[in-house]
Amino acid sequence: MQYRALGRSGLKVSTISLGSWLTFGNSVDQAMTERIVRRAFERGVNLFDTADVYARGAAEEALGKAIAGIDRRRLVLATKCFFPMSDDVNDKGLSRKHIHESVHASLRRLRTDYVDLFQCHRPDPETPVLETVSALDDLIRQGKILYWGVSMWPASLIRHTTELCDAQGLHRPISNQPPYNLLERGIEHDVIPESSTCGLAQIVYSPLAQGVLTGKYTSAATTDVKVRAGNPKINQFITKWLTKETLKQVDELKAIARSLSLTPAQVALAFVLHNPGVASAIVGATSEAQLDENLSAVGVTLPAETLGTLQKAFPTRR
Repeated sequence: MQYRALGRSGLKVSTISLGSWLTFGNSVDQAMTERIVRRAFERGVNLFDTADVYARGAAEEALGKAIAGIDRRRLVLATKCFFPMSDDVNDKGLSRKHIHESVHASLRRLRTDYVDLFQCHRPDPETPVLETVSALDDLIRQGKILYWGVSMWPASLIRHTTELCDAQGLHRPISNQPPYNLLERGIEHDVIPESSTCGLAQIVYSPLAQGVLTGKYTSAATTDVKVRAGNPKINQFITKWLTKETLKQVDELKAIARSLSLTPAQVALAFVLHNPGVASAIVGATSEAQLDENLSAVGVTLPAETLGTLQKAFPTRR
């Protein structure tokens, strides 16, 4: 495993991290969850990412059970809040009340005394940014969270927030969590450059575009419930990639991978990790074998010619 600093902090995270969106507490049972988590830890993964809204708390609970017995000091646990957790008017957003209550609920579900990285899952236009960052700073000073980050925040808000933290003497965010893959490269334009200037690193999700970049989908029509595209419980985010145009691009990726004696997944992950603004790429897994394939991308260095070919084959779209 390789490790990178998370922004300008001293925290080091594995370049491949394990996520729990659509898997833990959902499509993967507890026994397999524990096997996957243990396997990841044994292979050097230290960053485990989740969120309160994933399976309405069940993902955090499953992860909390899975890490039982692992030395807590060797883990970097990351979770998030923003989305509604009930129909209560205050059980959502980034108000001081919701952040405070969300952190403590996550701690209970994760069975831990502190969260290493607490992330604002989305911007909250209904709450002053100062209220949000002040609440997070208080939790850091209380030892309930060690660092904080954001997810899916635009470049302008990242800049405003870091400037506000500096002006108020508050702890800055150290990370942003956006989607980033060969098919979705928009953050290269402004989010990554602005984040780097402000001292934030990217922890990117969907580096394999929901599995499309593994090359396993050869048709837009998939009915096999064993794969994500055929499972109606978890396929609502993948259909946008299952087009003839995209699958043709994936065919190009397969050819490039074959020429390098690599898998499409290895090439796709290596492309994402080639960007110096990326500290870690979150992968999901439903089996140990799938996890192992993703982890095999660690240390893969793509030739400059290959990087150029990929950039042409998968142009950026704003």
